[in-house]
Amino acid sequence: MPAFDKHDLRNQPAYTLAEAARYLKVASATLRSWIVGRHYPKEQGVGHFRPLIHPPQTQPPILSFWNLIEAHVLRSLRAEQGVSILQALRQALAYAEKTLAVKRLLLSQELRTHGGKVLLDRYGQLIDLSASGQIAMRKMFEAHLERVEWDEWHFPVRLYPFTSSHAPEGRRPIAIDPNVAFGRPVVVRMGISTHAIAARIDAGESVADLALDYDLTPPEVEEAVLYERAA
Repeated sequence: MPAFDKHDLRNQPAYTLAEAARYLKVASATLRSWIVGRHYPKEQGVGHFRPLIHPPQTQPPILSFWNLIEAHVLRSLRAEQGVSILQALRQALAYAEKTLAVKRLLLSQELRTHGGKVLLDRYGQLIDLSASGQIAMRKMFEAHLERVEWDEWHFPVRLYPFTSSHAPEGRRPIAIDPNVAFGRPVVVRMGISTHAIAARIDAGESVADLALDYDLTPPEVEEAVLYERAA
């Protein structure tokens, strides 16, 4: 596998925090803590939680496509319940990467095999997760990984985000691909921008008219609007 190339399109700054949070259906405050860190009170003074994700541009923070993948995977672990959970996740990532010698494990296809098991086992132990809780976490983790495509070098090339912030679903109507529509979300089958579809619906056009215009099915148009409007 080649080293991470800072000139690769997938590693270029492309998404603001607000955009990334909306595309991934993650709370903006949660994503910010992963990207820029957060302060938290201690018995003596104030502590600082260091970032888990390192964007190619920091002032202001602009995420790359690969950062989207990292945040998508973190979302599956529900690392938003507090500083202690985030610290445990950091320790689990460090342990898994040291054990496997895999740089940026959250971007590695190794997560589908031994790498993912090492990470989940360590994380579950650190947060003292029950057996049923670990099973639920593994299912959520696997559901998120199923929405990532890797290239021949085992690097992520496409993300199929969830259309809402609710439970994972099997269908993958929307894609984010850095080589399509400047990396903005599109309807998979025709590569039509979900933002463009939602804007035309908001302007008063009908689902049927847009389906005819873009050679989409009405359900595809509705999925695009649902994705754009989901909280």
